[in-house]
Amino acid sequence: MALTLAEAAKLSNDVVLQGVVETVVKESPILDRLPFIELVGNSLKYNRESTQGGAAFYAVGDAWTEGTPTFTQVSTGLTILGGDADVDRYLASTRNNVQDLEAAVIQLKARDVAQAFEQAFVTGDSSLDPKQFDGLNTLLLGARTTSMGVNGASLTLAKLDELVDLVRPGRPDLLLLSKRTRRSLMGLVRGAGSAFLETHRDDLGRYVEYWNGIPLAVSDFVGDAETVGTSTDCSSVYALQLGEGRLAGLQGPGGLQVERVGELETKDAVRWRVKWYVGLALFSELSCARLNGVRP
Repeated sequence: MALTLAEAAKLSNDVVLQGVVETVVKESPILDRLPFIELVGNSLKYNRESTQGGAAFYAVGDAWTEGTPTFTQVSTGLTILGGDADVDRYLASTRNNVQDLEAAVIQLKARDVAQAFEQAFVTGDSSLDPKQFDGLNTLLLGARTTSMGVNGASLTLAKLDELVDLVRPGRPDLLLLSKRTRRSLMGLVRGAGSAFLETHRDDLGRYVEYWNGIPLAVSDFVGDAETVGTSTDCSSVYALQLGEGRLAGLQGPGGLQVERVGELETKDAVRWRVKWYVGLALFSELSCARLNGVRP
């Protein structure tokens, strides 16, 4: 069963781990929503759906034709993501509350882990860095992609609708875009006098924009310097369905972990480690789509 990090943290009695998960979820709009499947083993072999099998109506006595969806067998391994955080013993001994200092140091490391995951989620390419997992730019290469044009163009509401319609069956759970593209979208909506952009508070009290009922997630790692044709100032928008059978994270037993390594020999400090055996799986090419060539 796929669970988000926040849901999984509720099942843990580890207060430090719960604090780390809370930090990670707050830092990344992806990790706030992406469900994770726990693996026993270091990789997952699965069939990725490419096309639907379809169905038809038949008259009495008609010969039935078989329609099988097409699949591609894919193997995705877990990668090792994490970092160490040292708490200086002098600072710990001269501070009134050691727990506050340790919590602050671990929180900063958890933020680093969240940002590293989000970057790989968008731009990860195992062919360039075998230590990483493949991200959206690699998983969606040559799949369900539409473009603003040969050399890119400014975003239009019609193209955004086209992107949403590429995802099926159903609607996307999330639209992932850059800050620049969000500004363009908000300008388009204000200029058109449209009521399809709404803002609501989420469970953490943050304001989240919704386009036509679909939440917008803004990532610093969706670049604004992609090359499309002769243009080098392009960006992309991703429409994503999240969950089992769609796009889901993978993680090892126990998920995100925080452990006290102990006292160091080479310096007067105590080391904590935040680690995560993690990956990403696209179970169906139909569940995600990309709009590229979005210029300012």
